[in-house]
Amino acid sequence: MFPKKLQQKLEERKANNALRQLGTQNNLVDFSSNDYLGFSKKKTIFNSAHEFLKECDITNNGATGSRLLSGNHKLYNIVEDILANFHNSESALVFNSGYDANIGFFSSVPQRGDIILYDEYIHASIRDGINMSNAKAYKFKHNDLENLQLKCQTERSRSPLDAEIYIVTESVFSMDGDSPDLVKLSEISKKHNAHLIVDEAHAIGVFGKKGEGLVQNLKLEQDIFARIITFGKGLGCHGAAILGSNSLKEYLINFSRSFIYTTALPPHSLATIHAAYNELVVTDNKSELQQNIKFFKSEIEKLNFSVFPSGEMSVPIAIGRQWGFIESHSAIHCCIIPGNENVKSIAKKLQDNGFNVKPILSPTVPKDQERLRFCLHSYNSEKQISEVLRTLANFVTK
Repeated sequence: MFPKKLQQKLEERKANNALRQLGTQNNLVDFSSNDYLGFSKKKTIFNSAHEFLKECDITNNGATGSRLLSGNHKLYNIVEDILANFHNSESALVFNSGYDANIGFFSSVPQRGDIILYDEYIHASIRDGINMSNAKAYKFKHNDLENLQLKCQTERSRSPLDAEIYIVTESVFSMDGDSPDLVKLSEISKKHNAHLIVDEAHAIGVFGKKGEGLVQNLKLEQDIFARIITFGKGLGCHGAAILGSNSLKEYLINFSRSFIYTTALPPHSLATIHAAYNELVVTDNKSELQQNIKFFKSEIEKLNFSVFPSGEMSVPIAIGRQWGFIESHSAIHCCIIPGNENVKSIAKKLQDNGFNVKPILSPTVPKDQERLRFCLHSYNSEKQISEVLRTLANFVTK
């Protein structure tokens, strides 16, 4: 018999119209996937990965064990060297996923007596890693650097001299699509002798001349203690890496449990990452994506959609006005439509009209901050963008 407490939690989700269910693939116009550059479907990457495996005389289907046992096949060194060089980092360490990377980093690096200051909108994987840490953790208001400054001052004044402070943010936030002022964040970190960690999951392939991410585009890579990059979004494949110093890499190999106690990625995954980075250097998809982002924003303005500034003020304004887009320069654009039932209903109408736009429900986002999440891609046409926004305009009350 299924445990009563667990069944009760499921019933609560159903009552709140928030029960998650697995969907199926469809032929709708894609405004929901993280495949920003279309690399997941690119045959040149598939073929290049296959040819690379043949060149390396690798026919293994699996890694056979963890990297500390039998799984450290030769593609790891090749790919990690490429990542370090491409991202101008002293070292790179590949993890099986972004979730594994964040869990592994935050559960092992901050020590007892240390302080973690994290943006309140930080990803769930980072929160889970922080919860596994022995350090004390405090959130600061979303992209509010004055609030962060005050917390840094408070923690420096009351913490032991040997306490380390870790400041954690994302270069592009997955549920809002907005970005912090990374230059000022870097200055604050230096001022308070803190270590800055930036999750670049939704910036790789989107920002920078070569798609190298927002940190590197701003020439801040030497000021960052650790960058977490993932390959399952803009790169269209699988896995993640932590960029940092050689000492950080050595530490993670010895103490990061999600790295130590898991079977390594198979050779084909590493070959695909290798091929995707080669493609990233030469592809025109990056400029096509940027053109679509600009066009999407211009259509929002043309159709007189409300646009709210990113940060803590966006939600109260949105609730008062019922709906509106959060300002974003990334591939993620969110229209706040409070209420699970409301946002699910409008998402369903868009899907019935041929557009795959997904609702983001509470508790994934806080109650009354539910939204439609539009993910833009290099392969979306201007006609598709215009039509999805005009269709949305027919279903929302201005």
